[in-house]
Amino acid sequence: MASDAKKRAVQALKQLIKAYPIVGVANLQNLPAPQLQGMRRSLRGMVELRMARRRLLKLALEQEGGGVERLVDHLSGMPALLFTKENPFQLYKITQKNKSSAPAKAGQIAPNDILIPAGPTPFAPGPVIGELGAIGLKTGVEGGKVVIKADSVVCRKGEAVTPKAADVLKRLGIQPMEIGLHIVAVLEGGTVFLAEQLAIDENKFMEELLGSVQEARNLAVEAAYPAPDVTELLIQKAFREAKAVGLEAGVVSKDLIEEMLGKAGAEARALQGAAHA
Repeated sequence: MASDAKKRAVQALKQLIKAYPIVGVANLQNLPAPQLQGMRRSLRGMVELRMARRRLLKLALEQEGGGVERLVDHLSGMPALLFTKENPFQLYKITQKNKSSAPAKAGQIAPNDILIPAGPTPFAPGPVIGELGAIGLKTGVEGGKVVIKADSVVCRKGEAVTPKAADVLKRLGIQPMEIGLHIVAVLEGGTVFLAEQLAIDENKFMEELLGSVQEARNLAVEAAYPAPDVTELLIQKAFREAKAVGLEAGVVSKDLIEEMLGKAGAEARALQGAAHA
């Protein structure tokens, strides 16, 4: 039978689920205690962070229901629940700002593909060539130093870092791991957003958005669609086309006099040049 303390813990989690419109799941695995405390301080006033045994988190989500139970499948590693009124994308952005790089340890799960780039190394030729080759690196020797000939992925996302790869990464000064609060999934309004969906490059997004606006404006002008945002452009286009037709047909108009005189002058000079040829 569940103890009173566990029941109270589940009840407290359910109250938080009711109180906040947005609930997220984070994985605190490999997050040192000092960084966790710093993260708590930086999120104070914006995000409530609650840690508990996975079974208790699962019970609270399942008992509360209403769609929040869908987060159960995302309880991984050392799970915790986040409660906030910030939108999911802002929540993700806040937590990303508080992450730092760290060396990879053997057995850790790679958050992304771990790449060792091509280029020189500080190593002199020797046994190190075999060590680098053991993790799939193509090497050579230039200027008395070992060089890596091509970019190589030594650990794929989701795979465990091998002891050999961890040792080489450390010796090369590559820190592929992230220390921080890792958001796994966030629920808002019945929609579950995964971490990769929340990781938006804002500059790229704005470029694509502005590009789409320009394409829509061009399409509206080409189709002569009288939207408020293109009315002025349509009038300008119609005026230019009307002037072109008027000039071609020789229609006398105060708006065409200057262009007609210029056209007549050009034609007269052309005829004069032909006559003297």
